[in-house]
Amino acid sequence: MMDDQALLRYSRQIMLPEVDIDGQERMLSAHAVIIGAGGLGSPAALYLAAAGVGRITIADADHVELSNLQRQIAHQQASIGLNKAHSAQASMQALNPHCEVVALDQYAEGEALGQLIASAQVVLDCTDRFSSRYAVNEASQKAGVPLISGAAIRFSGQLAVFDPRDESCPCYACLYPPDERGEEALSCSESGVMAPLVGLIGCFQAVEAFKLLSGAGTPHQGLSTFDGLSGQWRHFQVPRDPACAVCAHRR
Repeated sequence: MMDDQALLRYSRQIMLPEVDIDGQERMLSAHAVIIGAGGLGSPAALYLAAAGVGRITIADADHVELSNLQRQIAHQQASIGLNKAHSAQASMQALNPHCEVVALDQYAEGEALGQLIASAQVVLDCTDRFSSRYAVNEASQKAGVPLISGAAIRFSGQLAVFDPRDESCPCYACLYPPDERGEEALSCSESGVMAPLVGLIGCFQAVEAFKLLSGAGTPHQGLSTFDGLSGQWRHFQVPRDPACAVCAHRR
C-alpha cells in the first residue's frame, strides 16, 4: 500500500483513469531490466525511476567519457571515469530514492542474461551492437518477457516492441535476420548523432515500458522510424517469420 508521500509523488499518474491506483501499484511491484546506460538508456532509466517502477536493473560495462555527456543525460561532468551503470544508478536514486536500482557493471551474457530477463516483467534494449541485440532478443523470447528495442544514429531513430506473449508478434530476428544483417551497427563515435534524438527514442522506450507495466493503453506494434531532419514518423507493419530461428518454436 502506498503511503501519503507516495500518493503525492505519483498523484499526476494516479489521476489518469487508465492508470489509477491499481496501475501505479503494478509498477511499484514490477521489475524492469535496462541493457545499456548510454544515450537511450539514460532517459529511459530516469523516467522509469521517476514514474515509480519498483525495481530497475541497469547493466553497462562501459565508463563515462567526456564525449558521452553531449547526449547521455544520466551522467554528469563528475561522472567521467565512472562505470555507466553505477553513474546512472546514482542519478536514478537521487531522483527517486524509493526506487530500488541494481547496477551491473558488465553486460550479462548466456545463462546469466536469461536469468536476469526471466526475473523481470519487461526488458529495454538500449545497446548499439547487433550481437547484444540478438542475445537480448533470444533471452526475451525464451523467457516470454516483452522486449522494447530502440536505436538512434545520425538523425534517424527507430522503435519496436517484441512481445513473445503475442503469437502474431515478430521478434528482433524476424526484422533483422542474422544472416542478412551484414556488419555490426554503426556507432555514434563513428557516425555521430543528434543529442535530442537519442532522448526522444529513449523516452518512447520508457513510454512503452510504462504501458506494459501499468496496464494502460495498447503496446506499440510494428516498427516506427523517425527522421530528425524532417520531423516525420513512419510506421511499418512487420510480419512474423514462420521460419525464424529464434521464435519459430512459438508456433
